[in-house]
Amino acid sequence: MSLTHAILGVLNVEPMNGYELSQAFETSLAWVWVAPRSQIYPTLRKMEAEGLIEAERQVRGTKLERRVYSVTDAGLAELRRWVAEPFDTTMKRDPVLLQGLFLDLVDPDVAAKIFEHVIDEQRAIVEYGERLHREILASDLLPVHQRRLARRPPDEREYVATLKAHAFAGAAAQAKARIAWAEEGIRLLRHGPAADSAVKRPAGKKARPRQQGG
Repeated sequence: MSLTHAILGVLNVEPMNGYELSQAFETSLAWVWVAPRSQIYPTLRKMEAEGLIEAERQVRGTKLERRVYSVTDAGLAELRRWVAEPFDTTMKRDPVLLQGLFLDLVDPDVAAKIFEHVIDEQRAIVEYGERLHREILASDLLPVHQRRLARRPPDEREYVATLKAHAFAGAAAQAKARIAWAEEGIRLLRHGPAADSAVKRPAGKKARPRQQGG
């Protein structure tokens, strides 16, 4: 997925300026796709040059000017093309799993803290994803989702809401799988060589020196 398609998806709800787009990525899209403002503004200029979006200059007050972006027909066609194309789900880069390959290089207590950090972060994703899943199905929607549904015919709104809720349920399910993986990692650390040594030799008791001779 590219930032271009994420922006097209957001602007397809309603026209926005750069600041409003940044807010959308920091709130409703935060657990799905992250994009800092330093990436959003150059991408907007590139998309405008490619004809995927167009900008309307609006003046607020006497001097303040802002550019409000909306999706063009070409942009909507590109968004629909991307949505209909299967995405490569095979992992190419996963820093957490890469780190996991080399955790034997550090003390088990340090490695356990890495897994605990994963668990804490993923639990937050589970909580957020499940909450949005419930709220969408209960029609207690975020403003961006309310505006998107308002543009659809009444008989399609339940279907659209169900699909959006399903996406957040997917985020929660993936996070739960990663939590289970991290918990298993902690279990392995507790049963590793260091743990076996602790069981065989009581804490604080030194090994007997080997006797010489007979």
